[in-house]
Amino acid sequence: MDVYEAVDGRRAVRAFGDEPVPHEVLERVLTAATRAPSSGNLQPWHTYVVAGEPLAELKRRATARALAGDPGDEREYPMYPAELAPPYTERFAAAAAQRYEALGIERDDPERPMKIAALNSQAFGAPVVLFCYLDRTMGPGQWADAGMYLQTVMLLLRAEGLHSCPQVMWTMYRKTVGEMVGADERLVLFCGVSVGYEKEGAPRPRTGRADTTETVSFIGM
Repeated sequence: MDVYEAVDGRRAVRAFGDEPVPHEVLERVLTAATRAPSSGNLQPWHTYVVAGEPLAELKRRATARALAGDPGDEREYPMYPAELAPPYTERFAAAAAQRYEALGIERDDPERPMKIAALNSQAFGAPVVLFCYLDRTMGPGQWADAGMYLQTVMLLLRAEGLHSCPQVMWTMYRKTVGEMVGADERLVLFCGVSVGYEKEGAPRPRTGRADTTETVSFIGM
């Protein structure tokens, strides 16, 4: 699979099968991903790879919180700006509607938030979840580095025939995650990334992208 195929094939999968992910594949991917760029070569990320019974227990705890209507732990960073303006509001609304329609959750369902949280806390059935942390002393530049690292990981997973789903939702249950992985208090949870093989026959919604004329300006070309 070449780079263009990996980029085009990468999408947030929300239905994973039971097939286990070989340890050697994850080790190969995460070793190769160390070549991701980072300013000053700080490599500010630390990843915990959770599978098997520890992941099953984490899913049980997080799902219990979701189904109990637990609003989650106080966020350590905002998922989105306090006030979104067009065109970002339109892009967000369109993607959300498409995503949860595919999961069978109606927009006007009064239990929609709880159902969404419960699906997320199950990692959509993924057999592996990667939890990416950063040192609390790091700034915006290092958070950008972590994003490039995770994109590298997700593209390498596609090259291995695997799919993924980045989930900032896990920060809602950061204390539960921290207890399970033994994360140092000096670290802040960036996000989780569910990993596995896509479930056969699952819906495959593909969110649209803005035309490059909206997001790219060519100057001097």
